[in-house]
Amino acid sequence: MIENYNELFGRLVGEKSVPDEIKSAQHIKKMVPIKVTKNEIYCKRCGHKTSKNEAELPDDNFYCSNCINLGRVTLKEQLCFIEEPNLFSHQGKILTWDGKLTKEQEKCSNEIIEVINNNQTHLLWAVTGAGKTEMLFKGIAKAIKDNKRVCIASPRVDVCVELFPRIQEAFKNISMVLLHGKSSQSYFYSQLTICTTHQLLRFYHAFDVIIIDEVDSFPFVNDQSLHFAVDNAVKDESAKLYLTATPTAEMIKKIKRKQISASYLPIRFHRHLLPEAKIKYVNDWRKLLSKNKLPSFLLTKIKQKIKDQQRFLLFIPKIDDLPLISKILVNQYDSSLWHTVYSSDELRMEKVKDMRSEKVLFLITTTILERGVTFPGIDVIVLGADDEVFSVSSLVQIAGRVGRKKDRPTGEVLFIVDDKTKPVKNAIKQIKYMNRLAKKLDE
Repeated sequence: MIENYNELFGRLVGEKSVPDEIKSAQHIKKMVPIKVTKNEIYCKRCGHKTSKNEAELPDDNFYCSNCINLGRVTLKEQLCFIEEPNLFSHQGKILTWDGKLTKEQEKCSNEIIEVINNNQTHLLWAVTGAGKTEMLFKGIAKAIKDNKRVCIASPRVDVCVELFPRIQEAFKNISMVLLHGKSSQSYFYSQLTICTTHQLLRFYHAFDVIIIDEVDSFPFVNDQSLHFAVDNAVKDESAKLYLTATPTAEMIKKIKRKQISASYLPIRFHRHLLPEAKIKYVNDWRKLLSKNKLPSFLLTKIKQKIKDQQRFLLFIPKIDDLPLISKILVNQYDSSLWHTVYSSDELRMEKVKDMRSEKVLFLITTTILERGVTFPGIDVIVLGADDEVFSVSSLVQIAGRVGRKKDRPTGEVLFIVDDKTKPVKNAIKQIKYMNRLAKKLDE
């Protein structure tokens, strides 16, 4: 039972002075979160369906286990929400970014503005390093000018953390909030929200514009509750914009069927081509690892990069490989040269920050850093690139970490494999294909 509706309204809206005409109990709406049918329950917060037997509580009550990490919802409780008030005010210039777009970026930017104006669903398909974030700025600025509420979401915490200061710099006079599971920032009502896709489960018909970055990445790509969250978080009349360098086959089908529109950009902003991966065959490197050894080729490569002070990322297939590889390197090099990073690492943010500030020379990482992070001037090595954990899109994204800056538009991408698997072949093929399209732009 809600005892103080005005207090709840203040928490939802985040405004200290809310107009009296809307600050009243009648504007707080309530929703029973669980729908019960003959054999199953349906959660209105995450869209998950499960059998009644799996969701049953005492006293004819039911709950959703799928989104329980956000707090348990049951049949006998209520979700509270308010209709989006769009209570925004700002002073000064909206877009404070003074950079310039290339001709190709400008075209995509204008298409994004049209999508937002007309409440369409659209895909921006651009190679890694094409400047997707900068292409969003004018569209976001137009939405803000039109008093719309905007959300930028990504499946990855690292992407959100890197994106937030860039958005802050581009929109210095606009209220914005960063939300993710590890964030220390409390929620407040803002015109711009940057969050993980899981946080969208907390919103209901809140946004006029929603932008999903890295739409093909884990966990968003295979989690239907997160797709439900996107649809639930936007208003009935809204714009949805998806961003990726590696669209899924399903999304490409939707483009061909004209279910969604698309913009394409196959060239990076500095007009240099994507670095193409080289392959090095190493027989049974896992057997070596079980004997506390690494391939001599890899050790030689690491030794040379340390000597040259060349920063790099070493990707490995499994979390369990991290301590083994690190232990081997400790016997030969100063351990302060690197960190190991994985998804549930409590110090992940600090370690990524150390790499960005050049306190360490390299990171040994899982696929958690395959996308959405930028470390200027790096190379990448993928040990076991033929492992099933590395999909075509993840290998393309990993390669895309290299050559992202104008002052070093090239670099080394190295795939170490036992066998040249189909994903490895197709990743190399895709990079070469995008480079062919890029060359045509300059002809």
